[in-house]
Amino acid sequence: MRVLGVDPGLTRCGVGVVEGVAGRPLTMIGVGVVRTPADAELGQRLVAVEQGIEQWLDEHRPEFVAVERVFSQHNVRTVMGTAQASAVAMLCAARRGIPVALHTPSEVKAAVTGSGRADKAQVGAMVTRLLRLDAPPKPADAADALALAICHIWRAPAQNRLQQAVALHTATARTTARKGRTA
Repeated sequence: MRVLGVDPGLTRCGVGVVEGVAGRPLTMIGVGVVRTPADAELGQRLVAVEQGIEQWLDEHRPEFVAVERVFSQHNVRTVMGTAQASAVAMLCAARRGIPVALHTPSEVKAAVTGSGRADKAQVGAMVTRLLRLDAPPKPADAADALALAICHIWRAPAQNRLQQAVALHTATARTTARKGRTA
């Protein structure tokens, strides 16, 4: 499975591609940051993020895109920029028919470090160890993007089984309800 992780942001949008399957060693395919100038007009910044994401999708051809779920912070302006960059990443993937998964920051931290309250340094250290890198990716947005991809690779099999179980339960309930109406 090849996953593009996206840590959304308007100034720095972390991107990282990881390949592998749960239970096996993972491989980093690429990592970087899409940057936009803070003094540029919002529309131009969003276009720059889109172009950067599109370039990563073209170059690395991921099967899935994992994006950090935006959560409420104290600074509404920061949340808006993050949400807008997140939407751009989801749109780019959706245009290509690539499934998108959203993971919360605490979910990613828990998956990678074992603690949903881990700090950036702990996430960077575990990403370095899990991907057998010489040093943590810089800036932290890049390490966070890799952590998102790792989280998705590890959690996708369980999530797929849960979705299949829910779909089977729903189908069985509908069939039972139809049989009850025709009896």
